[in-house]
Amino acid sequence: MEIFRFKKDIPFMSYGRLTTAISLVTFVLAVFFLAVRGLNFGVDFTGGTMMEVSYPQAADLTTIRSSVDQIGLKEATVQNFGSSRDVLIRLPVKAGFTTAELSEQVFAKLKEADSSVQLSRVEFVGPQVGQELYENGALALLLVIAGIMIYLAMRFEWRFAVAAIIANMHDVIIILGFFAFFQWEFNLTVLAAVLAVLGYSVNESVVVFDRVRENFRKMRKASVVTVIDNAITRTMSRTVITHFSTQLMVLSMLLFGGEVLHNFSLALTIGILFGIYSSVLVACPVALMLGINRANLIGDVEKKESNKDEKIAEPDPSEFA
Repeated sequence: MEIFRFKKDIPFMSYGRLTTAISLVTFVLAVFFLAVRGLNFGVDFTGGTMMEVSYPQAADLTTIRSSVDQIGLKEATVQNFGSSRDVLIRLPVKAGFTTAELSEQVFAKLKEADSSVQLSRVEFVGPQVGQELYENGALALLLVIAGIMIYLAMRFEWRFAVAAIIANMHDVIIILGFFAFFQWEFNLTVLAAVLAVLGYSVNESVVVFDRVRENFRKMRKASVVTVIDNAITRTMSRTVITHFSTQLMVLSMLLFGGEVLHNFSLALTIGILFGIYSSVLVACPVALMLGINRANLIGDVEKKESNKDEKIAEPDPSEFA
C-alpha cells in the first residue's frame, strides 16, 4: 500500500558524504559520553534491595514513590507486581546502610502514608548476580549482531552485511550515548529495547537492500547511485507508514505507560527515530563506499542463467548423424 508516490527519484546518495559525516560526529559524541560519564546501571546490574509490599486496595504508585524519594532514594523503581495491590520496589545500594536498615526505613515511610500496607518479602540482589546479568546481556548483544551479519551475508553480499551492521551499531551506540549523557537508568528492560531496535532496524535495511537487488536486474544500464536512489524512493511510502504506526504506539507507551515502561519506551523512541535515518542515510552510503555494484549481487545468478541458456541452445550431434 502506498499513500503517496514520488514522480522523481530523490537524490539521497548525493548527500551521502554529508549524512555519513553527521553520523560519524554523532557516533563519536555518543562514544565520548559513554567513556566519560558511563551508563547509570540499575539495580538489575549493580545489586540492591528488592521489597514486595501489598495493600488491601489498589496501590497508589505516586504516593509510594514520593515516600521512597523522601529517604533520598531517587533512583528506586516502583511498579505493580502481579496485581494492582502488589508493589515491587527496587532500592539501590546506599552507603552506610545495610539491607535490613534500608528496607525498614522504606517500610516505615510507607506505613506513615498508609497503615494498611504489609511487607511480603525482602530480598538482596548481590553485585555478583548483577555482574552475571551484565555479562549475559553483552553476550546476547554480540550474538544478535553476529547472527544478523551471517544472515545478511547469506541473503545478499558481505558488503551489505557490513553496511547494515555499521548502521545498526550506529543506532545502538547512540541510544547508549543518550542514556549516558542524561544519566537515565539502564536496566534489563532498556537492554531488551536495544535488542528490539537491532531487529527492527535490520528489517528496514533488508527491505531497502532487497529493492536495490531487484533494481539491479531491472535497471541494467543505470548507474549504482541511480539504482540506490530509486530503491530508497520506491520504499519511502512503506517506510513512512511503518515507522509512523510503530512510533505512534511507542509514544503512547512513553506518555501513558507509567514509570515501569518509561525507559523501555524511551530507548525504543530514540532507536526508531535513528533507525529510519540509518537504514537510508547510513547503510546505503556505506555500501556504496565499500564498492557495491551489479556484479556483486546478481553476477552469479546471471552466470547460471547464461550457462543454462547455452545448454538449451546447443544442438544435438545425433541430429547430424
